[in-house]
Amino acid sequence: MHPKELIEFIIVGAIIISIAFIANLLKDRWRKTGWLLAFVVFSAYGIFFGARPFWIDAQIDHKMQLLRPYLEEQYPDKDWTISAVPHRKSGYRHLNPYYIGVVFENEPGVTYYYWVESKDTIYQMGRANKEEKTE
Repeated sequence: MHPKELIEFIIVGAIIISIAFIANLLKDRWRKTGWLLAFVVFSAYGIFFGARPFWIDAQIDHKMQLLRPYLEEQYPDKDWTISAVPHRKSGYRHLNPYYIGVVFENEPGVTYYYWVESKDTIYQMGRANKEEKTE
């Protein structure tokens, strides 16, 4: 589990425990209402944490579809490979999944990173060179 996720779970747990504790201090009907509120908050966060990876995947796919025509317009004679951060795999969770990597065939050791906001708003945010090991 990534530290960011751990912090999120701790905060959500503290909120739910606080609601449940306050509900226990209340009387009859208010106690039931408090427990119902705690259950609703727990369910909402459960749905949120369960659906978030799928939402991120859908957003990345949409942004990649917007980036392809941009690259075809900007670099009509070049071939490229588009890749995204595998944000669900261990070791990649600290990276921003919304940066889209592009490797051009004429520059195989260089990855250009793009940020896509909309069809008309696409930025090249950076580049990275692959290190070649010399022995």
